[in-house]
Amino acid sequence: MAGVERSAYRKAVVLTGNAEDALDILQDAMYKLVKKYSDSCPNEWGPLFQVILRNRILDYYRDSRIRNKYFVWFSDTDSDTGINNMENFPDKNSLSPEEELSQNAGMAELDIAVQRLSPKQQQVFMLRVLEGLSVAETAKIMKSSESTVKTHYFRALNGLKVKISDYKL
Repeated sequence: MAGVERSAYRKAVVLTGNAEDALDILQDAMYKLVKKYSDSCPNEWGPLFQVILRNRILDYYRDSRIRNKYFVWFSDTDSDTGINNMENFPDKNSLSPEEELSQNAGMAELDIAVQRLSPKQQQVFMLRVLEGLSVAETAKIMKSSESTVKTHYFRALNGLKVKISDYKL
């Protein structure tokens, strides 16, 4: 798990758009892998984990659609003053706005561009680029053909090139 923990977390953050939810998804996927597949061959753990993680992210999408449809979320803004209460407590360890902007601008743009891809394209992009999996391994995890993986990967890269080319660093 130590070898895939960071990349799996990064993938979950990009696909969900929320670091806390991504951490919950990752922990749940790891727990399910250990609980259900601890007896299986260690060589199978990587692909099994990717499938479990994929399914948990799809469950997250389904749950969030229902949540957004039926629940109203309240912000942490004071209704009387209109001031965000969390802004009154600055983080002493935080970077200056200029430093943070320069560090995160490229990744934020990539995250947004990846979130705008279709779910299949997102998954192929994450498995091929961040995980470094082959076309065959990606096809096995996604339960699709290699030609489908190649098509989604090609479309994802082209979509990202178009969306990021407008962005100037």
